[in-house]
Amino acid sequence: MIDRRSLLLGAGGALAVGTFTASSAVSAAEPVADLPTRSPLVEQRADPFITPPTDGMYYLTGSVPEYDRIVVRGASTLDGLSAARERTIWRRPASGRMGGYIWAPELHRIDGKWYVYFAAGDKDEPFRIRTYVLESSAADPRESGWVLRGQIVTHLDTFTLDATTFAHRGKRYFLWAQNDPAVGSGTNLYIAEMASPLALKTAPVRIATPTLAWEVQGFRVNEGPAVLIRNGRVFVTFSASATDARYCMGLLTADENANLLDARSWTKSPQPVFSTCVPTSQYGPGHNSFTTVGDQDVLVYHARDYRDINGDPLFDPNRHTRVQRLGWNDDGTPSFGVPVGRGGPVVRLSTTDGLFVRHYEYRLRVDGNVRELADSQFRFVPGFLGSGTVSLQSVNFPDRYVRVDGEVRIDPFEDSDAFGRAASFRRVPGLADGGAISLNVGANSYLIHDRGRLVTGEPGNDRDARRRATFRLK
Repeated sequence: MIDRRSLLLGAGGALAVGTFTASSAVSAAEPVADLPTRSPLVEQRADPFITPPTDGMYYLTGSVPEYDRIVVRGASTLDGLSAARERTIWRRPASGRMGGYIWAPELHRIDGKWYVYFAAGDKDEPFRIRTYVLESSAADPRESGWVLRGQIVTHLDTFTLDATTFAHRGKRYFLWAQNDPAVGSGTNLYIAEMASPLALKTAPVRIATPTLAWEVQGFRVNEGPAVLIRNGRVFVTFSASATDARYCMGLLTADENANLLDARSWTKSPQPVFSTCVPTSQYGPGHNSFTTVGDQDVLVYHARDYRDINGDPLFDPNRHTRVQRLGWNDDGTPSFGVPVGRGGPVVRLSTTDGLFVRHYEYRLRVDGNVRELADSQFRFVPGFLGSGTVSLQSVNFPDRYVRVDGEVRIDPFEDSDAFGRAASFRRVPGLADGGAISLNVGANSYLIHDRGRLVTGEPGNDRDARRRATFRLK
C-alpha cells in the first residue's frame, strides 16, 4: 500500500521549495525556467510592485507590516528577489505630516530618474491619507539620495491612495483611488494627464465607482489600479471590497485609440477576474502590478494563506507577494486563472497543433482558447510509484491528479496501490519532437489525444499517432 503520510510529506517538501524535476533518466526538455517556483515570493510584503526589467534588474517595493517606511530590493531575476537584501530608502517623520501610515509605494523610472509614489497619513491623523512623491537621480533606486518632492495635488483634499503612472501615445497619465463625499463612502478610480512626474496637467476624470455586489463587500472600494497595454487595448486591473478574503480584482478596458480621459471610453467587466480560491488556500488576492520575463506577462499580487483573521485585516501582516504567469485569450483579453498557491512550477501541456490539455467536468480533453486558464494548468510532482515516475497535479483542484482508469480524469488522491499505478507516468522525450515530452502509461502505451479527447494508445511507428502523443510544455 502507498503510505499517504510519507507520500504527501515527500511531495510537499519538494513543492515547497520548488526543486522537483523529473528523474535524471528523463531527458525531455524542461520549459524555460523563467518564473519563480517558490510561492510566496516574498513574505509580508503587501501591495507589491515589481518594475519591468530595467538595465538587467527587477526592483520590488511594497507595504511593510509596520507601515512606517519605504523599502526596495533588487535582483537580476524575479526569483532572486526572494533572498535579495532589502534597503530602506525613506522613513516617515516622527511627527506631523506623513508621520502616520505609509502605504502602497510604487517605483517608476521616468526620463532618467526614479520616482516613488506612495500614500501617507499624518502622525495625529494616521488615516488622513494623501499621495506623495519621492525623486532620485541615482541609477540604482536602492541608493541613498532620495528627495521628497511633496504631495500630488488632485481636485479634492480627501482620502487618496494607490497612485500609478503610465505612458501612452506620447502622454503620461496618473491613475489613482480617491474618496469623493459627493459620490459616497469608499474610493473611486480617477485618471488625469500629467504635466510632469510631480504634477497633474488636466482635471481628474472618474472612470470607476464601486457599485457591483463584489465591489462593496465590507467597504465600497475601487483601489490599487495597475495598467497593461496589449492587443490594441488599455487594461486596468483594480482591487475591490474589504482587505480580507472578500478582496478581489476587477478589470477596466479601453480601446488604445480612445480618449482615456473620457469616462465613456472605459468598460468594467461584470465579474471579478481574480478572487479567493479555497481549493488552493489563497485568500483575498489583489493590489497587483505587472512585470515581464522575456515575452511573458507576469501578474504580481498579494494574498493570504488563510481565511480567518484575528482583528482588523489591515493589521494582519501575512499578505505575501506572489507572482504567476498571466495568460491571454484568443480575443486578446487577459486570462488570470486562479491564485495558484504553494508549489512548484506550473505548466500547460500543448499539442503540436496548438491545443491545450485541460479538464472539463474532471475529464481530460484538448481544446483551443481555454478561457478558464486554471483548467489547463498542472504541476509535475514526484510519481506515486517512486523513482523514475511523475504524477500530474491539477492546479485549481490540488487534491486531484491525472488518473487513467478506463478514461483519463483528474481524481482525488486515494491511498491505494491501484491509484498509484493509475496516476503515475514515465515522462520521456516527445515521440515526435525530442524537445517536447510524451507520457508513458505502461508498456508501449501513451497519453494521446484523439478528436478532442485525451485517451491512451499505442502509437507504434505511426507518424500521426506519435505526433498526437507529443506535448509541449508552456
